Amino acid sequence: MNYSEEALVFPCANENLIGILARPEQAVAVGVIIIVGGPQTRVGSHRQFVLLSRALAAAGYSVLRFDYRGMGDSAGAKRDFEAINPDIHAAIDTLQSACPGVSRIVLWGLCDAAAAALLYWDETRDPRIAGLCLLNPWVRSQATLARTQVKHYYGQRLLQKEFWQKLFSGRLNVAKSVAELLHKVGQAVRKTDSNPQLIFQDRMARALRDFSGQVLLLLSSNDYTAKEFLEYAGSAEAWRAVLKRPTLERIDIENADHTFASTTWRNAVERCCLKWLNGQSEVPGVMASIIPSIHGTGTSRK
Repeated sequence: MNYSEEALVFPCANENLIGILARPEQAVAVGVIIIVGGPQTRVGSHRQFVLLSRALAAAGYSVLRFDYRGMGDSAGAKRDFEAINPDIHAAIDTLQSACPGVSRIVLWGLCDAAAAALLYWDETRDPRIAGLCLLNPWVRSQATLARTQVKHYYGQRLLQKEFWQKLFSGRLNVAKSVAELLHKVGQAVRKTDSNPQLIFQDRMARALRDFSGQVLLLLSSNDYTAKEFLEYAGSAEAWRAVLKRPTLERIDIENADHTFASTTWRNAVERCCLKWLNGQSEVPGVMASIIPSIHGTGTSRK
């Protein structure tokens, strides 16, 4: 399917945001907002967001990728993922204004942008949000990072030939290594719920628990952020049941790294997203037509 791309400038809290809208020739009622995780721009690592938005537009989905305040070409002070709810809201308004036929919105986010998508819905309960596509969600704390490192890094090191060669050659500072390991173990067993305020990870879990729409969870099998997410979800009480909900579909991308650096991994993400999005769309048979026309046509903008 043919599509066009155009640059948009739209307001948010007295600042101007910059986005690129990929507009299909015949759009379905579902639109996609690509939220950018820091520190990235609307292009994405390895141009992933550019390529993904074009693939989705070629399949009939209107897609807006944008820089939130303080990032890329957008104005304003820098901020983190917990402070961009107004930016996401402004992007949704802009997409629907530019594409009046879009009545339902899917939020797409990688890493802390996935966290931002959940935090947006948790705070706003925006009825326009029909689906969430979450890739390697960010749940990091000192304790979660330490648990992941103890389980995956230190455990794997014991199986590596280089480790034992370094140990027996005397080039390994055993006292220092043991001290580092004990420090990590101490952080890993430290409780994370001592703060009486609801931490952002629990707000993410609450959003997943209460959200009635469909959720696609894509995890890279070779990524510490994804492993950390699974560690946290398996140990935190607030997360115990949310990943087993029937409205959530989990797909692991084998061998993929955090940002899906290879063409193979990026194509796998595109295929998963398109298949899942087709379930959100009311247009039958879209998947049958996307493969031969995946790139569509249109004016290229970054």
